[in-house]
Amino acid sequence: MTSGVEFEAVAFDLLTALVDSWTLFARVAGSEALGRTWRLASLRRVTAQGSYRPYEDILAEAAVDAGVPASKRDELVARWGELRPWPEAPSVLARLAGQRLAVVTNCSQRLAEIAAAVTGGRFDLIMSAERAGAYKIDPRAYQAALDALRLPADRVLFVAGSAHDVPGASGAGMRVYWSNRQRQPVPEGSPLPLHDEPDLRGLPAAASRGR
Repeated sequence: MTSGVEFEAVAFDLLTALVDSWTLFARVAGSEALGRTWRLASLRRVTAQGSYRPYEDILAEAAVDAGVPASKRDELVARWGELRPWPEAPSVLARLAGQRLAVVTNCSQRLAEIAAAVTGGRFDLIMSAERAGAYKIDPRAYQAALDALRLPADRVLFVAGSAHDVPGASGAGMRVYWSNRQRQPVPEGSPLPLHDEPDLRGLPAAASRGR
């Protein structure tokens, strides 16, 4: 980390960095391939959306994109509480106790709160796209979280799970820890993340360095 930088908060992407949303999409869709296609379609739609409109509508539209019956959206929403955190996430969150923790996520507020609860973490802020009025990677989504935390961007470490959050959070002025489980390349034209790691295990050291 750059000398003298001290993070006062850690903000997480929720549905990819902290939670394994892929497995639930696959279970509801009926196969891993269909579930992955549906999840990717939903990511494409929300990251291109800008201003908020109901996340549940976008899930249905993404299902059609993926060749999944739109009615499966209702099952997915009903089973949202079956989401589970990545294996190391609860212990990492426990190690971050004492720091301010936030979630910045592309879904409705109700679904954001359900997903955040399954991690076992205690968050000072759960900023959904619905609450922010915009979906990431629209700068308004990140800025809404910064405003709610009352912190400048350089005091918040953003934990990305999906590739789009690397340029998105960087563009808002935050440094980025990328939990890059699929070992994807940094998006073209994006600043490099502060850390590009295979999971969350290195986060406590990254978040506390310089403190």
